[in-house]
Amino acid sequence: MTRRPFTPKVVTANALLEGDVVWLTAEDAWTRDIAEAELIEDEAHGQIRLLHAEAQPDVVVGPYLADAEPTPKGPAPVHFREAFRTRGPSNYPHGKQAGD
Repeated sequence: MTRRPFTPKVVTANALLEGDVVWLTAEDAWTRDIAEAELIEDEAHGQIRLLHAEAQPDVVVGPYLADAEPTPKGPAPVHFREAFRTRGPSNYPHGKQAGD
């Protein structure tokens, strides 16, 4: 069986306290702007960066490597799910919540 080639990735997670989507930068900070994320182009480096993120359970939850592509403005999502996550929370008051 042929192994798929590694494609560029970013480390993403959710901020523990706010729940916001965050991305890991090359400077080991978490940002809410995917364009500021570190674009990882080496599989071994990606695993190291993911382990770094997983070692921060007091800061983020659910870290994983997400496919990304380089653009002049920085990394951009490849898949719909990640593009959707860049737009911020999808919850808003409606139904019973609208009356609170």
